[in-house]
Amino acid sequence: MNYGKKSVSKKRNSLISRTAMMGKRAHVSLIRVLFVVLITICVVIGCTGIGAFRGIIDNAPDVNDIDISPLGYATFLYDGDGNQLRKLTAPSSNRLPVSIDQIPVDLQHAVVAIEDERFYEHNGIDVRGILRAFVKNLSSGNLSEGASTITQQLLKNNVFTNWTQESTWLERFTRKIQEQYLAVEIEKKINDKNVILENYLNTINLGAGTYGVQAAARKYFNKDVWDLNLSECTTLAGITQNPTKYNPIEHPDANAKRRKEVLDHMIDQGYITQEQYDQVINADVYSEIQAAQVLNEETDNTVYSYFEDELIDQVINDLMNIKGYTRTQAQNLVYSGGLSIYTTQDASIQKILDEEYADPSNYPDYVQYALDYALTVQNPDGEEINYSKEMLRLYFQNEDPEFDLLFDSQEEGQSYVDRYKEAVLADGGTVVAERVSFAPQPQSSMSVIDQHTGYVKAIIGGRGEKTASLTLNRATDTTRQPGSTFKVLSTYAPALNEKGMTLATTFEDEPYNYPDGSPVNNASKSYGGTTTIRQAIQNSINVVAVKCLEEVTPELGLQYLDNFGFTTLAHGTEADRDADGTVWTDANLPMALGGLTHGVTNIELCAAYAAIANNGNYIEPIYYTKILDHNGNVLIEKNSAGRSVIKESTAWLLTSAMEDVVNKGTGTACQLDNMTVAGKTGTTDAYNDLWFVGYTPYYTCAVWSGFDNNEKLPEDARNFHKNLWKKVMTRIHEGLPDKDFDMPASVEKISICEETGLLPRAGCPVITEYFDIGDVPTDYCDQHFYESDDTMEEHTTEEATFELSPTPDPNNPDADNTGDNTGDNTGDNTGDNTGDNTGDNTGDNTGDNTGDNTGDNTGGDDGGGDNTGGDDGGGDTGGGDDGGSAEE
Repeated sequence: MNYGKKSVSKKRNSLISRTAMMGKRAHVSLIRVLFVVLITICVVIGCTGIGAFRGIIDNAPDVNDIDISPLGYATFLYDGDGNQLRKLTAPSSNRLPVSIDQIPVDLQHAVVAIEDERFYEHNGIDVRGILRAFVKNLSSGNLSEGASTITQQLLKNNVFTNWTQESTWLERFTRKIQEQYLAVEIEKKINDKNVILENYLNTINLGAGTYGVQAAARKYFNKDVWDLNLSECTTLAGITQNPTKYNPIEHPDANAKRRKEVLDHMIDQGYITQEQYDQVINADVYSEIQAAQVLNEETDNTVYSYFEDELIDQVINDLMNIKGYTRTQAQNLVYSGGLSIYTTQDASIQKILDEEYADPSNYPDYVQYALDYALTVQNPDGEEINYSKEMLRLYFQNEDPEFDLLFDSQEEGQSYVDRYKEAVLADGGTVVAERVSFAPQPQSSMSVIDQHTGYVKAIIGGRGEKTASLTLNRATDTTRQPGSTFKVLSTYAPALNEKGMTLATTFEDEPYNYPDGSPVNNASKSYGGTTTIRQAIQNSINVVAVKCLEEVTPELGLQYLDNFGFTTLAHGTEADRDADGTVWTDANLPMALGGLTHGVTNIELCAAYAAIANNGNYIEPIYYTKILDHNGNVLIEKNSAGRSVIKESTAWLLTSAMEDVVNKGTGTACQLDNMTVAGKTGTTDAYNDLWFVGYTPYYTCAVWSGFDNNEKLPEDARNFHKNLWKKVMTRIHEGLPDKDFDMPASVEKISICEETGLLPRAGCPVITEYFDIGDVPTDYCDQHFYESDDTMEEHTTEEATFELSPTPDPNNPDADNTGDNTGDNTGDNTGDNTGDNTGDNTGDNTGDNTGDNTGDNTGGDDGGGDNTGGDDGGGDTGGGDDGGSAEE
């Protein structure tokens, strides 16, 4: 380099030249501009970031409005004695809440050690954890390391519940910022780490469908959480990071590795000693878990019982109608609300029903199987088409018009299913879904109610194995024709209660037609002449029931049925219009015999008879007494408040008549050796439906039998329902003291003329009968010959003591014994008296011999002769040909 004078001068001149100075100034200005721009950009970005951050924070949920408690808890059902019946859970609600005091300290420490080691120190977010995770993620090149605290995870699970649906990094970033902000705010507000930890331990997913530590303890160890030891606690704590991967049932090896990590963290953080570590590190906890699963399988029954099916339906409806929930809300509350539902079920009675209905010996030897079928197919065009059992039936009826979906074996039924499916899929379609089930036939249902409270003690909706929940329940869902059980409710109850009739009121049992000209037939196709209401109930005489309802009026009878709690009747309103435009009503004379538009359910028929047993007070069937919410507050409470349908005296009089049904009428097969019974049989005219509804001073029970497809029951299948009723009720009443139905003070017993129901005179066939004190007859009979006082006293004393004594028809156990009863009574008494009296006037031989012998023998032995054998003084036109009728 040249450092001469000339060179230095030249250099100096270049530095101080105007051009050089301008260049330098321009360079400095550019730097300043760039600096200002950079500062401005930083300010803008900072302000924008701060604004965005403030916007995210401002849009976060209000800390005062959020709830960090778990969102779903299991609901429990309890029987009438407070024993647990069932746990109801939604897929994410198998959760059993426990307090922090019930959770072992080892479990608390295990979870903190592996999930959030500075939980007891930080204010909701762990800054050191965040920095550690940031460095580790940078060094590893992925974002696998997290830094969420227990408080943040609790918020994610119980407040930011849609986090699984986040699809962009912006959504995740926004949620994380709000989560961290609220974590700090929640910790400030609560200021109690135990509250945070308690909610977290009740929230977490611990695999195998369990949520929270108590549900997991029950699932994996068949223990309560407070009974877990250190080894078991660390097993649960190891599941939290990945409930599927570390499930100790399915993946014991993976859980064991994770469990060791938990123990390592616990000893590093001073929660356990080396001695404790050494004791549990090699413990065989997984054999214990497998053994617990065997016990769980033995006790868990995932299929709801018929009672539970109906209970759940009732609770959902009540939550909607009483509390105003939508159906979806009510269902969520039932399966996720942590409710405690106290039912009316008596476990011992339900067990009796279950055992008797599972006993094959209680059914006919010949069993058929009814097919229930549904098929969904996707055709080659992608369209889904549904096929039903009715479509299958129509398909095969083209081959066999008698095809009825009844098969002698399930294998035979399956062969028809396979043939039908092959035909449906012939065009190349594929099966989307299919349901095939077979129900043994004939079927039956039963319900038992405590008439004093309305509590449903037990129900069963069918015979055969119940394979699914919330399926067909024949006790509560199916409507069937009630037959003669309706005579008492629709006809005789209003007749005695407000039409001035009594059990001694008489009707002529004779050929009779409905208004349209069609005949009213007794089941035996014969008639018994003058018949009291008591005899008509006892022997289930159709003509008398129809005549009586005609006087009562079908409209009044229908009102009584409504008051007895029936909800399936037709009233001639717009709601009763069918697809063809026809409006149906049950307010007609066939209603007396149970001829209805739709029919009735077993449970409602049982409840109606329970009202009679309960002194005339109807109580709607009650399946539960109270529902408590998750916090133990009463949500709904049921009581036994009822309404009076008939007078106490009317109820007792009907009970008295129905005792005769069981003691000497159509229901003798239902007599109990250990208890007084009143009840009524019911048989539809084609033997499609058979019933017996009876009650004791303790319980009311209704049983139905029939085919699901409404076919006629064969002769050898027409009595098994009575056998079931008798077996069930005999067992239910074991150990209970027998007692009579209490007669109220409003009922009086007097002697009357059997044929007129009036006070007797000489020559009257005399019986004793019970009356409401307001309906006691005051007039004397004017249809019989008046004898001297001595003779009248003799006959009154003798005839007041006779009893009706039926002779059941061996070919039809349900048949009335009208022939036997009226024959015996009329022959003996009417024949004797009328014969004697007529003999005095018209001829001794005709009266004494013919009346006596024909009345006694023909009326008694052959059945019948109710009026003719006695009143005519001879038996030529009396006797078996005209007597007797069978129940319909």
